[in-house]
Amino acid sequence: MRADVHMHCSFSSDSETRPEDMAEAAIAKGLEVICFTDHYDKDNFDWGQEDIFDEERYFKEMPVLRDRYQDRIDIRIGVELGLQPHLGEFYREFTEKYPLDFVIGSVHSVQGHDAATKKIYEDHTDQEAYRLQFEEMLEDVQKIKAYDVLGHMDYMVRYSNQGVKSYSCSDYIDIIDEILKQVISDGKGIELNTSGLKYGIGFAHPHTEILKRYRELGGEIITVGADGHIPEHIAYDFHLADDILRECGFRYYAEFKERKPEFFKLF
Repeated sequence: MRADVHMHCSFSSDSETRPEDMAEAAIAKGLEVICFTDHYDKDNFDWGQEDIFDEERYFKEMPVLRDRYQDRIDIRIGVELGLQPHLGEFYREFTEKYPLDFVIGSVHSVQGHDAATKKIYEDHTDQEAYRLQFEEMLEDVQKIKAYDVLGHMDYMVRYSNQGVKSYSCSDYIDIIDEILKQVISDGKGIELNTSGLKYGIGFAHPHTEILKRYRELGGEIITVGADGHIPEHIAYDFHLADDILRECGFRYYAEFKERKPEFFKLF
């Protein structure tokens, strides 16, 4: 796997790492391509200030970084949008305004609160919260088209009360199928996010059952990212990625440049 296309730096509120340090670590790990996908969670105030970066500074400084490293590594400029159903038009305008290579759409917030706050689990069982997440995810992909791949689909499991013990994909396959069909119909993809392994839940996001179902339904666009916020987490457990994808029926993975997918054969 030559590319890690989901990573964060100090432009994201949950990272203090300089982008230069992420680039240097990626080079040291032998990567050829990286894409910065810093958080842009409009209308997420769970952590105090709105969880968005300074867009003018981001799109001024990141191209300078890309050009500085062009002989050592291919740096691409992306964003991770925090999807909420009412943000379709806002994100359309945002992504059309700036020169992005790649846009991840991720569901962090459910019923207005980030799952990482665990607020959703105060009033709902794990299973109820999972279903609420998938229901809102379906509404998100129906209303928002300004993304390229849907990020870490079962993100909620990381923060639930019982974790993986309370999670079975088959319990939600009806709505998962609807999400995947919408994604495929819109010409979008999903990602394999290895941070699930880092968090110790026993699988990369999303669960292999979802990956297999996406492929069975005709899905072909799949990117790979570690969701790292510090240098040590770049390309986390990437040695497992090819096998995971092959076992789920994939022969190729994708990288995005100027919002267009490029396909590469799995080793």
